[in-house]
This record gives sequence, C-alpha cells and structure tokens, in this order.
Amino acid sequence: MLLYFLRLGTLGFGGPIVLAGYMQRDLVDDRHWISREDYLEGLAFSQLSPGPLAAQLAMYLGWVAGGRIGATLSGIAFVLPSFLMVLALAALYVHFGSLAWIQGAFYGIGAAVIAIMARSSYKLVRTTLGKDRLLWTLFCGMAITTAWTESEILWLFLLCGAVSAAIKSWPHSGSGTHRMGVISAIGPLMTGAHGVATTATVWTLFAFFAKAGAFVFGSGLAIVPFLYSGVVREFHWLSERQFLDAVAVAMITPGPVVITAGFIGYLVAGVVGSSAAAFAVFAPPFFIVILAAPYYRRFAQNPHVNAFVRGVTAAAVGAIAGAAFVLGRRAIVDWQTAAIAVITLAGLLASKKIPEPLLIVVAGVLGLILQRGTH
Repeated sequence: MLLYFLRLGTLGFGGPIVLAGYMQRDLVDDRHWISREDYLEGLAFSQLSPGPLAAQLAMYLGWVAGGRIGATLSGIAFVLPSFLMVLALAALYVHFGSLAWIQGAFYGIGAAVIAIMARSSYKLVRTTLGKDRLLWTLFCGMAITTAWTESEILWLFLLCGAVSAAIKSWPHSGSGTHRMGVISAIGPLMTGAHGVATTATVWTLFAFFAKAGAFVFGSGLAIVPFLYSGVVREFHWLSERQFLDAVAVAMITPGPVVITAGFIGYLVAGVVGSSAAAFAVFAPPFFIVILAAPYYRRFAQNPHVNAFVRGVTAAAVGAIAGAAFVLGRRAIVDWQTAAIAVITLAGLLASKKIPEPLLIVVAGVLGLILQRGTH
C-alpha cells in the first residue's frame, strides 16, 4: 500500500475528486485491500474534516490498513512526490521567469480533468446512493448548493447527516446517546522571488497555511479563494499573475491541489518557506486522522451514526458533483476545450485500460498546440 500511494502521488493527476476515484477503483474495486464500507466511511470522514480531501482520505485508508504508522507512511508517500516536483518547478520559476507554457498546457489539461471528474462522480453516485430516494434528495440538494454558491458549507453536511439519521434510524430509537466524538534560517534557503525572507515572514507563512489546513473545508475548490485573499490581498506576498501560475502548477502536477502551498512558500521564502507551508497545510488533517479516526470508527456501526454517515456521504458526493460543474464551467471555455473534454470522456468510457495520466499528457500537448495556433 505504501508503494501504491507513492505511485499515486507521482502519477495521480486531476485533483481531489479524481484522486478519490482512483483510490476507490484501485483499492476497493480492483485489489480489494479496502472494503467498500471502510472507503465510504473514510470519504465521509475526510469530507467532514478540514484540509485536503484526497490527502486525508489516503491517510485514513493507511490508518485502516496499518494504524498510526500506516497513516503516517501513506500521507508521506502520497504528498512527497508532488512536493518535490513543485519545489523544482518553483526554483525554475524564480530563476528563469514565467511559466507561460503551463498556462497553454492547462488549457487542454483542464478540459480533460473535467471529463475524468465526471466519470469519477458517476462512479461515486452509483456506489453510494443506489435507489435510496432520501440519499438522492440530499445528493441533489448539496450538488445544487455547491454549484450555486461555488463553495462547500460544513453545516450543510452536518444537516444532511442529521436528517438521514433522524429518518433512517427512527424505528431503532431508544438505545441511548453516543458521542462522536524548527525552522532554521539560512540565507540561500530562505530566498524567494523577492529576495531573502525574514524569520518573521516564515512564521507568518507557517501560521497562515496551518490555518488553511485546519479551518478550510472543501479541499481544492474552497482553499483557492482563501489562499488568494491572504497571499495576494492581505499579505501581498505574490501578484495575481504569480498566484495564478501557482494554482496552474498545482493542477498540472500530480497529487493534491493544495500542494500549491509548496510553490507559494518557495516564492515567498525559498526552500524553507516551501517546506514550512507544505508541512503546515498537511499537519492539521494528519493529526485529525490520528486522533479522531479511532473514535469515529468505533461508533460508525451504530445504526444512528451509520445513518448519519450515509447522509453525510450523499452530501459529499453531491458536493463533488457540484464542484465538477463549477470547475467545468471555468475550464471548458470554447469549442476546442469542449471537444477535448468529450473525447477524453469517450476514451474513458470506451476502455478501462487507457491510463488517465496518458490522457492528461495528450490533452496538455493539444492545449499547447491550440494556444500557440491562436497567437
């Protein structure tokens, strides 16, 4: 499993929705290393918790397989490859200028990713909702809300869980109540896009990304506007162009979208800043898994809690579908990107043997060609 998450962190493109779909396909459907119930519990737990969904799901599944050591190793294996890639790209960015080619590649990649997201959403719907009308109602409500507000609201997840628990466990009531309960500064290593950063800046960077990891729900969809308000508007660490480049790098590299923290950290304070930002954004969800997962798992089979989790899971799948709609509206901007998305989806549906990373690479090359053809 450690080698699997290392491979997924190296080759897993597409953001949290697609990565969660990969885990379901590989660990549940194909290899049967994780049961469907454990996967769905992990998906609901990760959606209820702040921080990057895909990374937390990987940690949770690692915890299911190997306890705290499993969660630690799975988290490291999943995050490390994309962090090293982003670190290298950030160094090239600072020393050689803009990454305009990434914008051209992302023109095609974004459309292909939407197709992969659509198929992943379909698979999650098929495996979690079935013919349950209540779960379908919760799913549709959350999908519409997410698409309308372009954000994921925690209390709505809790409300969906409470509604499901109240309705589904009503005949089983009467059993009682259960609770769910040193950065060392070396000049060259702290040199970012604007020169050598101060220790105070590094600490501020660390605190900001720790806050993002601890309090922002909704993973990649929700964390981008939060980062923009702090990084660009509040602290003025990056320009809008630099911030967009940071997001593009995160989307074009494998692994979780919030690995953009490493890129932003490097531009602010070099290697030290990159390490501090990446550690800060992933630490809160890791500790949440280590501390809360055992208690969550203990009560997960209780009929009341089980109904609550099913409601939250339906809401989570709805939020994923809504997020796919929002991202799709931004990525598919003309007939060319629409064609890339349709061809990618057709390829995915026609054959299960076509690797998604290959489709991502092909779409990126097409994006570069099309963008160059328009200039």
